[in-house]
Amino acid sequence: MTPSAEPHLADPPGPILTRWWRLMETRLGVAPLPLLLIVLGLASAYVAMGKAPSDILANIAFLITGGFVCAEIGKRIPILNRLGFAAIFATFAPSYLEYAGLLPKVLVTSISDFTESSNFLYLFIASIVVGSILGMDRRSLITGFGKTFIPLILGSIVAFAVGCSTGVALGLGFKHTLFKVVAPIMAGGVGEGAIPLSIGYAHFSGQPQGEAFAEVLPPVMLGSLSAIVLAGGLNFLGRRFPKLTGEGRLQPGEETVSPAAHASVGGASSPQTLGAALLMVAVLYLLGGLTQSLFHWPGPVVMLGLAVVIKLARLAPPALEQAAYANYRFFSTCVTYPLLFAIGVAKTPWEKLIEAFNLPTLVTIFVTVVSLIATGFVTSRWVGLHPIEAAIVNATHSGQGGTGDVAILTAANRMQLMPFAQIATRIGGAITVTIVLAAFARWR
Repeated sequence: MTPSAEPHLADPPGPILTRWWRLMETRLGVAPLPLLLIVLGLASAYVAMGKAPSDILANIAFLITGGFVCAEIGKRIPILNRLGFAAIFATFAPSYLEYAGLLPKVLVTSISDFTESSNFLYLFIASIVVGSILGMDRRSLITGFGKTFIPLILGSIVAFAVGCSTGVALGLGFKHTLFKVVAPIMAGGVGEGAIPLSIGYAHFSGQPQGEAFAEVLPPVMLGSLSAIVLAGGLNFLGRRFPKLTGEGRLQPGEETVSPAAHASVGGASSPQTLGAALLMVAVLYLLGGLTQSLFHWPGPVVMLGLAVVIKLARLAPPALEQAAYANYRFFSTCVTYPLLFAIGVAKTPWEKLIEAFNLPTLVTIFVTVVSLIATGFVTSRWVGLHPIEAAIVNATHSGQGGTGDVAILTAANRMQLMPFAQIATRIGGAITVTIVLAAFARWR
């Protein structure tokens, strides 16, 4: 918590008002300390009443408070704070608190209802993807997407080989290791990975889908947790050895941020242009959702592709690119930790995590993720990418879908890699699910 600088005033305030202003400028993340205390009081009142509103206004207060308090605790734990523990703590602490009954049910219901009904996560991802693409240097965009596939494909092959070998050596059996441990890690998360896998396994084997889902979910979550920790370690490694990283730039010698986006750092976009940028995000998200409904194409990938077309064809004027990038910076700065807190409460069942806490499974999961990331790191030079950034993109292939991408990139302090993370998660996950189910159907 640090107080902001007091603004220069022609008519200075008195000492009491000065102290109050300093207190208001003492913040946890974006949240002034007095307002946090008021929110805690309001939450206590709602708990005593037995019901809390689940609308956006209430959850802005609840999630900002919970998210930034947890992030602040994570940032202050020695050693672990260098490994992205703020993102881990903001996600898994509320999950445990909900599981242990330490987070009041009234607040859990409010946060869960809001998270499930509002598409909060997709607003965040859409804003990050569109804003980062429109703010990106065109040359980096043109060459970067193609280059990321080589480390990703090689990393997936190595991860499957090493993960299955480890599982067999530890007594899990090849078939169980392949289909129930290694494949779910790289399947693209829960909705796009674990659920389709469990449906396919149930269809081909006759096993109840619920049982299959319970088996594949823990590796998805623990693989994502491993990736978050390792991404934080990569960020620390990049600070120690700057030659290994582009600090968010995927390729050496190129700017990540376009001139239009650079302007947003020094100058503010007009309210009308910011509104236009937000509308563009919503339109691209809806177009992606419509194509998914009509043609079964992955909606987030369609949205990403449309944003790339807009950038390459220069369909958005510089002012709109600037506003989209400003929108990206707002969400990455102000919304990340509240979102992670919501994910922890509503989408991260603690009991599923602890189900897989046996040594052979844990070791197999960790070795699989390490192999995926290490291969990206080593092969990055072959295609002219920064090793740290390539390894982080590979890490998102083992994340828990969009929620994992957010947590991994937050831990790595590389949110501008979100477009490449979406490619790794969505396309890489879809390819993994298709190949694995085809193999399972022939092998059952």
